[in-house]
Amino acid sequence: MISFQNVTKIYHSSKEPIVALKDVSFQIKKGEFVSIAGKSGAGKTTLVRLLIGEEKATEGEIFFEGENIQNLKLNPLQILRRKIGVIHQDYKLLTSKTVRENVEYVMQVIGATNRDILRDVPQVLEIVGLSDRQSNFPQELSGGEKQRLAIARALCHRPTVIVADEPTGNLDLYNTWDVINLLKKIHQLGQTVLLATHNKEIIDGLEKRVVTLDEGKLIRDDPQGKFIL
Repeated sequence: MISFQNVTKIYHSSKEPIVALKDVSFQIKKGEFVSIAGKSGAGKTTLVRLLIGEEKATEGEIFFEGENIQNLKLNPLQILRRKIGVIHQDYKLLTSKTVRENVEYVMQVIGATNRDILRDVPQVLEIVGLSDRQSNFPQELSGGEKQRLAIARALCHRPTVIVADEPTGNLDLYNTWDVINLLKKIHQLGQTVLLATHNKEIIDGLEKRVVTLDEGKLIRDDPQGKFIL
Protein backbone atom coordinates (compact mmCIF):
# COMPACT_ATOMS: atom_id res chain seq x y z
CA MET A 1 0.00 0.00 0.00
CA ILE A 2 2.75 2.47 1.00
CA SER A 3 6.34 2.21 -0.15
CA PHE A 4 9.31 4.49 0.59
CA GLN A 5 12.22 3.67 -1.70
CA ASN A 6 15.62 5.18 -0.88
CA VAL A 7 14.03 8.47 0.18
CA THR A 8 16.24 11.41 1.12
CA LYS A 9 14.96 14.87 2.08
CA ILE A 10 17.36 17.80 2.36
CA TYR A 11 16.35 21.30 3.45
CA HIS A 12 18.61 24.07 2.22
CA SER A 13 19.22 26.91 4.66
CA SER A 14 21.42 30.01 4.66
CA LYS A 15 24.05 28.18 6.71
CA GLU A 16 24.29 24.54 5.68
CA PRO A 17 21.98 21.83 4.29
CA ILE A 18 19.81 19.98 6.81
CA VAL A 19 19.34 16.28 6.07
CA ALA A 20 15.89 15.42 7.49
CA LEU A 21 15.74 11.91 5.96
CA LYS A 22 18.56 9.88 4.47
CA ASP A 23 18.07 6.85 2.21
CA VAL A 24 14.90 5.63 3.98
CA SER A 25 13.17 2.50 2.63
CA PHE A 26 10.22 0.55 4.04
CA GLN A 27 6.78 -0.75 3.06
CA ILE A 28 3.41 -0.76 4.81
CA LYS A 29 0.79 -3.33 3.88
CA LYS A 30 -2.95 -2.74 3.87
CA GLY A 31 -4.44 -3.25 7.32
CA GLU A 32 -1.20 -2.81 9.27
CA PHE A 33 -0.75 -0.68 12.38
CA VAL A 34 2.76 0.83 12.19
CA SER A 35 4.42 3.22 14.61
CA ILE A 36 7.13 5.56 13.37
CA ALA A 37 9.29 6.09 16.44
CA GLY A 38 12.10 8.48 17.18
CA LYS A 39 13.17 11.45 19.22
CA SER A 40 12.04 14.97 18.30
CA GLY A 41 13.87 15.95 15.12
CA ALA A 42 14.37 12.37 13.96
CA GLY A 43 12.43 12.97 10.73
CA LYS A 44 8.95 11.66 11.63
CA THR A 45 6.98 14.76 10.59
CA THR A 46 9.03 15.11 7.41
CA LEU A 47 8.09 11.54 6.52
CA VAL A 48 4.39 12.33 7.04
CA ARG A 49 4.59 15.51 4.95
CA LEU A 50 6.22 13.57 2.11
CA LEU A 51 3.54 10.87 2.26
CA ILE A 52 0.67 13.33 1.92
CA GLY A 53 2.45 15.28 -0.82
CA GLU A 54 2.97 18.50 1.12
CA GLU A 55 6.65 18.27 0.21
CA LYS A 56 8.76 16.50 -2.40
CA ALA A 57 11.65 14.19 -1.65
CA THR A 58 15.11 15.31 -2.72
CA GLU A 59 15.89 11.76 -3.84
CA GLY A 60 14.00 8.49 -4.01
CA GLU A 61 10.40 7.50 -4.69
CA ILE A 62 7.23 7.25 -2.59
CA PHE A 63 4.31 5.09 -3.72
CA PHE A 64 0.75 5.03 -2.39
CA GLU A 65 -1.56 2.36 -3.80
CA GLY A 66 0.72 2.07 -6.82
CA GLU A 67 0.86 5.82 -7.53
CA ASN A 68 4.22 7.58 -7.43
CA ILE A 69 3.42 10.60 -5.25
CA GLN A 70 6.53 12.37 -6.49
CA ASN A 71 5.16 12.57 -10.05
CA LEU A 72 1.56 13.60 -9.33
CA LYS A 73 0.29 17.00 -10.44
CA LEU A 74 -2.06 19.05 -8.24
CA ASN A 75 -5.45 17.56 -9.18
CA PRO A 76 -4.42 13.88 -8.97
CA LEU A 77 -2.57 14.68 -5.74
CA GLN A 78 -5.71 16.19 -4.21
CA ILE A 79 -7.66 13.06 -5.14
CA LEU A 80 -4.98 10.89 -3.55
CA ARG A 81 -5.02 12.98 -0.35
CA ARG A 82 -8.69 12.13 0.11
CA LYS A 83 -7.58 8.54 0.68
CA ILE A 84 -5.42 9.64 3.62
CA GLY A 85 -6.90 10.91 6.89
CA VAL A 86 -4.38 13.03 8.78
CA ILE A 87 -4.48 13.75 12.53
CA HIS A 88 -2.22 16.55 13.76
CA GLN A 89 -0.94 17.37 17.23
CA ASP A 90 -2.54 20.84 17.17
CA TYR A 91 -6.05 19.60 16.21
CA LYS A 92 -6.63 22.12 13.32
CA LEU A 93 -10.32 22.56 14.20
CA LEU A 94 -12.67 25.31 13.01
CA THR A 95 -13.43 27.28 16.17
CA SER A 96 -16.50 29.00 14.73
CA LYS A 97 -18.23 25.69 13.95
CA THR A 98 -19.77 23.12 16.27
CA VAL A 99 -18.50 19.57 16.62
CA ARG A 100 -21.01 18.33 14.07
CA GLU A 101 -20.33 21.24 11.69
CA ASN A 102 -16.58 20.59 11.86
CA VAL A 103 -17.12 17.07 10.53
CA GLU A 104 -19.79 18.14 8.02
CA TYR A 105 -17.44 20.79 6.61
CA VAL A 106 -14.79 18.21 5.70
CA MET A 107 -17.37 16.15 3.84
CA GLN A 108 -18.73 19.21 2.04
CA VAL A 109 -15.22 20.12 0.85
CA ILE A 110 -14.76 16.72 -0.79
CA GLY A 111 -18.16 16.98 -2.47
CA ALA A 112 -20.18 14.52 -0.39
CA THR A 113 -23.94 14.57 -0.92
CA ASN A 114 -26.32 15.77 1.80
CA ARG A 115 -27.56 12.18 2.07
CA ASP A 116 -24.04 10.92 2.73
CA ILE A 117 -23.42 13.66 5.28
CA LEU A 118 -26.64 12.92 7.17
CA ARG A 119 -25.77 9.21 7.21
CA ASP A 120 -22.04 9.32 7.95
CA VAL A 121 -21.53 12.19 10.40
CA PRO A 122 -23.59 10.64 13.24
CA GLN A 123 -21.81 7.31 12.69
CA VAL A 124 -18.35 8.90 12.91
CA LEU A 125 -19.25 10.90 16.02
CA GLU A 126 -20.51 7.68 17.61
CA ILE A 127 -17.22 5.92 16.84
CA VAL A 128 -15.15 8.66 18.54
CA GLY A 129 -17.58 9.05 21.45
CA LEU A 130 -18.75 12.60 20.75
CA SER A 131 -22.43 12.04 19.94
CA ASP A 132 -23.48 13.93 23.06
CA ARG A 133 -21.14 16.85 22.27
CA GLN A 134 -22.12 17.53 18.66
CA SER A 135 -23.67 20.94 19.42
CA ASN A 136 -20.65 22.17 21.38
CA PHE A 137 -17.89 24.38 19.98
CA PRO A 138 -14.20 23.32 20.10
CA GLN A 139 -13.41 25.80 22.89
CA GLU A 140 -15.97 23.98 25.05
CA LEU A 141 -14.15 20.65 24.69
CA SER A 142 -11.31 19.14 26.71
CA GLY A 143 -7.98 18.41 25.04
CA GLY A 144 -8.88 14.76 24.63
CA GLU A 145 -12.25 15.62 23.11
CA LYS A 146 -10.62 18.04 20.69
CA GLN A 147 -8.29 15.30 19.50
CA ARG A 148 -11.20 12.87 19.16
CA LEU A 149 -12.94 15.49 17.01
CA ALA A 150 -9.79 15.77 14.91
CA ILE A 151 -9.90 11.99 14.48
CA ALA A 152 -13.57 12.21 13.43
CA ARG A 153 -12.62 14.77 10.77
CA ALA A 154 -9.89 12.45 9.51
CA LEU A 155 -12.28 9.47 9.41
CA CYS A 156 -15.40 10.99 7.90
CA HIS A 157 -14.40 10.75 4.23
CA ARG A 158 -13.60 7.04 4.65
CA PRO A 159 -9.87 7.14 3.89
CA THR A 160 -7.90 3.98 3.27
CA VAL A 161 -5.19 4.98 5.76
CA ILE A 162 -5.08 7.10 8.93
CA VAL A 163 -1.86 9.02 9.59
CA ALA A 164 -1.46 10.41 13.11
CA ASP A 165 1.46 12.81 13.63
CA GLU A 166 2.22 13.10 17.38
CA PRO A 167 -1.55 13.05 18.16
CA THR A 168 -1.00 12.89 21.94
CA GLY A 169 1.69 15.55 22.24
CA ASN A 170 -0.63 18.05 23.95
CA LEU A 171 -2.51 15.56 26.13
CA ASP A 172 -2.24 14.30 29.69
CA LEU A 173 -1.71 10.60 30.44
CA TYR A 174 -5.43 9.72 30.69
CA ASN A 175 -6.38 11.42 27.42
CA THR A 176 -3.27 10.04 25.72
CA TRP A 177 -4.44 6.46 26.19
CA ASP A 178 -8.01 7.45 25.34
CA VAL A 179 -6.77 8.58 21.92
CA ILE A 180 -4.44 5.60 21.44
CA ASN A 181 -7.25 3.17 22.29
CA LEU A 182 -9.43 4.93 19.74
CA LEU A 183 -6.73 4.47 17.08
CA LYS A 184 -6.58 0.77 18.03
CA LYS A 185 -10.36 0.57 17.64
CA ILE A 186 -10.15 2.19 14.20
CA HIS A 187 -7.48 -0.35 13.24
CA GLN A 188 -9.69 -3.20 14.41
CA LEU A 189 -12.42 -1.86 12.10
CA GLY A 190 -10.06 -2.50 9.18
CA GLN A 191 -8.16 0.76 8.73
CA THR A 192 -4.45 0.99 8.05
CA VAL A 193 -2.92 3.19 10.77
CA LEU A 194 0.43 5.01 10.72
CA LEU A 195 1.33 6.59 14.06
CA ALA A 196 4.32 8.94 14.42
CA THR A 197 5.34 9.45 18.05
CA HIS A 198 8.33 9.95 20.35
CA ASN A 199 6.37 8.60 23.35
CA LYS A 200 8.15 5.50 24.66
CA GLU A 201 5.21 4.34 26.81
CA ILE A 202 2.88 4.36 23.80
CA ILE A 203 5.29 2.43 21.59
CA ASP A 204 6.00 -0.19 24.26
CA GLY A 205 2.32 -0.53 25.18
CA LEU A 206 1.09 -1.11 21.63
CA GLU A 207 3.30 -4.13 20.90
CA LYS A 208 2.90 -3.56 17.17
CA ARG A 209 5.34 -2.98 14.32
CA VAL A 210 7.83 -0.18 14.99
CA VAL A 211 9.92 1.64 12.38
CA THR A 212 12.58 3.64 14.22
CA LEU A 213 14.23 6.79 12.88
CA ASP A 214 17.34 8.42 14.30
CA GLU A 215 18.78 11.61 12.80
CA GLY A 216 16.90 10.95 9.57
CA LYS A 217 18.05 7.35 9.16
CA LEU A 218 15.94 4.22 9.49
CA ILE A 219 17.82 2.20 12.09
CA ARG A 220 15.31 -0.50 13.04
CA ASP A 221 12.12 -2.18 11.75
CA ASP A 222 10.63 -4.62 14.27
CA PRO A 223 7.37 -6.57 13.74
CA GLN A 224 6.46 -6.23 17.46
CA GLY A 225 8.93 -3.66 18.57
CA LYS A 226 9.83 -1.48 21.50
CA PHE A 227 11.12 2.07 21.74
CA ILE A 228 14.87 1.45 21.61
CA LEU A 229 17.34 4.26 20.94
